[in-house]
Amino acid sequence: MITTTGLTKVYQSRGRDVTALDGVDLHVREGEVFGVIGRSGAGKSSLIRCVNLLERPTSGTVTVDGVDLTALAGRGNRASRELREARSRIGMVFQHFNLLSSRTVQDNIELPLEILGVPRAERARRALELLDLVGLADKAKAYPGQLSGGQKQRVGIARALAGNPKVLLSDEATSALDPETTRSILHLLRDLNRQLGLTVLLITHEMDVVKTVCDSAALMKQGRIVESGTVSELLATPGSELAHELFPVTGDASGPDRTVVDVTFHGEAATQPVVSQLARTYNIDISILGAAMDTVGGKQIGRMRIELPGRYDDNVVPVGFLREQGLQVELVEDDREPAPESEDIPAPRTELVKETVK
Repeated sequence: MITTTGLTKVYQSRGRDVTALDGVDLHVREGEVFGVIGRSGAGKSSLIRCVNLLERPTSGTVTVDGVDLTALAGRGNRASRELREARSRIGMVFQHFNLLSSRTVQDNIELPLEILGVPRAERARRALELLDLVGLADKAKAYPGQLSGGQKQRVGIARALAGNPKVLLSDEATSALDPETTRSILHLLRDLNRQLGLTVLLITHEMDVVKTVCDSAALMKQGRIVESGTVSELLATPGSELAHELFPVTGDASGPDRTVVDVTFHGEAATQPVVSQLARTYNIDISILGAAMDTVGGKQIGRMRIELPGRYDDNVVPVGFLREQGLQVELVEDDREPAPESEDIPAPRTELVKETVK
C-alpha cells in the first residue's frame, strides 16, 4: 500500500547540506499498522511528511495505493491538481492536533470536505458520523478549548478520516498525551484499522506504541532504516536491536564456566513452563538473569535471559531442547574484561539478582 524506494531528503541549513533521509526503502502492506520508531533526529517526521509529499523528496519515489506521488508533484512549490486529489485519500494525524480554535468540533471535521467542495448537508452528515465513530457524538458544537487533550486528538483523527482515506498517517499522535489517554487513542487507531480496513503508518519514539498496536515495525537511525519486518519476525531474528529495545533483558554470567542465552517466547510457547521443564528433564540449575513479557497484537510475547551451568559445548542438548519447543535461542557472548591475575589487584565484583529454577 505504501512503498518508498531510495527516498532521500536533504535540507539546506546555514549554507551546508543536512541529510534527513538517506536512501530509505520502506514497504507497508495493505491493512496493517506499521510503526517507524527511532530517537529524535532519526528522520521519522521527514519520512512521514515525504510520504504524502508535504515535504518534497530530494530523490527517490513514493507510491501510495499504486500511485506514484512523486510523479504527480510537478514543478515549483504548488501541488498539482492530481497530487491534491491523491492526498485526499491519505489522512494525516498531527502531534499537536492543529485544530482551529474559532471553529466548532463539527466545523473542524468538515474543513477538508469544505475545501474539496462537498455540499454542506453531506459535510454535516459525514462529520456527525465520524464523531460517533470516535466516541464524541455529544461534542459536535463544542470548541477545541473546551476539550481535553485526548478529545482533541480524537477530533483530529475524525478530521483525518473525513475524506474516506485508505491510508492514515500518524506523526507522534500520542506523545503529548498522558499514558491512559495514549492507550485509549492507540486502541481507537487499532479499532479503525480493523473496522475500516485502514492502512496505518505511525511515527513514534515510544516502544509501548509498537507493542500495543503495530503488526510491523522499522527502526530508523541517522536517516536510514536499519531493521524492518513484522514484530514476530523481528523477535525471532538473532541480534535484532529492535527486539532488544521492545523486550530489554540484561544480566552477565556469574562465572567463566557458565552459558548465558536469550530465549524468545511467542505463540503457545509463551504460556508453557518450558524453563522448569528443562531444569527437571536435565536435572540442572537454571538462573533467570532477566525477563520481559507483554502482549503484542493480542498474543503474549516475551524474552528471558537465563544462565546454564557449564560452557556452551556442554549445553548443546539443553539448548536444542529449548529450540524443539518452538523457542528462539540466542547465545549471549561474554565480552567482559578478564579478571586480573595479580593478587594485588582485586577483581571487579558484579552483583546479580537472580532466581534459581530447579
